[in-house]
Amino acid sequence: MQKSMSDKKSLVIVPTYNELENLPRLIPVVLSQDESINILIVDDGSPDGTGKFVKDEMQKNNRIHLLEREKKMGLGTAYIAGFKYALQNNYDFIFEMDADFSHDPNELKNFLVAIKDGDLVLGSRYINGVRVLNWPMARLLLSFFASVYTRIITGMPVKDATGGFKCFRRKVLEAIDLDKVKSNGYTFQIEMSFKAYVKGFKIIEIPIIFIDRVKGKSKMSKKIVREAVTMVWKLRLQHMFGKL
Repeated sequence: MQKSMSDKKSLVIVPTYNELENLPRLIPVVLSQDESINILIVDDGSPDGTGKFVKDEMQKNNRIHLLEREKKMGLGTAYIAGFKYALQNNYDFIFEMDADFSHDPNELKNFLVAIKDGDLVLGSRYINGVRVLNWPMARLLLSFFASVYTRIITGMPVKDATGGFKCFRRKVLEAIDLDKVKSNGYTFQIEMSFKAYVKGFKIIEIPIIFIDRVKGKSKMSKKIVREAVTMVWKLRLQHMFGKL
């Protein structure tokens, strides 16, 4: 028997490395958005005590969960671990979200509305104008044109291909061989969306305002940019030759 929307469970996956400054504020706001929402922290051995804090919070609230990893292993592998956890524990809607408040947790309700009509909801910084605050112009232009470049090369009809605020229906993750997802930087976002697109899932973009991180240090690097430039061609060629 199919679940009604009111019976469906959601999991917000938040990868962390040294996010102790942000989590005490983030977790309560996430959980307050809807009673169906749980949160999973995937922590890469943060030396600042992030993991211990989450363990303490788990004793107070059974909607808080933790996956601990021994060392820093990258964004992509953190999300893959979270996706597998979500599928194993029968969640219906699975979110990706940053820990640093660059993604506004108050938007989660809007994603839950949009996912009723789609299979993958992307939070877009480039719908209804450019919706990014506190970024230097060079980084803003890099991000914007990276999305344009990705759209041209892959043919994927989305305005913000590199954004990391998104919501999947579980059937999308079930249809993707998660063990074959190789990207581990910001190109992970492109690869996951592209694999959903070529499998025919309905992608919806909703506008969000992206605010540069409030506390802590950005993980962006030149290596991540280089990976993005080459990955889009790799994805297109794999699709052309039926190897996705």
